[in-house]
Amino acid sequence: MVEIINVVIGAVWLMLPAYIANPTAVVFGGGTPLDLGKNWRDGRRILGNGKTIRGLIGGTACGIIIGLIQIQLPLFPNFARFTYIAIITLSFGALLGYIVKSFFKRRLGFARGAQFPLVDQLDFVAGAWVLTYIFDPQWFTSNFTFEIIIAVLILTPVLHRITNIFGYYIKLKKEPW
Repeated sequence: MVEIINVVIGAVWLMLPAYIANPTAVVFGGGTPLDLGKNWRDGRRILGNGKTIRGLIGGTACGIIIGLIQIQLPLFPNFARFTYIAIITLSFGALLGYIVKSFFKRRLGFARGAQFPLVDQLDFVAGAWVLTYIFDPQWFTSNFTFEIIIAVLILTPVLHRITNIFGYYIKLKKEPW
């Protein structure tokens, strides 16, 4: 049981820059959309009004700030210390994964805010992992063990749901998913 708890705590610790970047993008969002209001060749918006420059910058910055704090507070000696590259790629990658998913949701005809089960919960994890693996593969592979990966894949949909319900009730989100 202690081992499971350690894996869960480790998974949250390693994903914290991504976990913070994703919801804080909503807090800082608004303003100019990333796609500048342009449509794709299919006539639909490239991303839509929900993906903004302010949200991307604010969310990424918050994830990086959390990562910088984690560098100063190495609470878990069994994990490799965060690198600057890792905190940037986890934070920015989380939002990039969200943006890429939104692009494909538009192409598939999903309306803004429409549910896309599991993809909506794991898009930012995929983006964070892919970008971190590309730019800091040694750090990624030394920390994201099989057990940690499984824990993240199980925990993230639950945490995502909880934060979205919270965001809905404090009027930051239009839908509780």
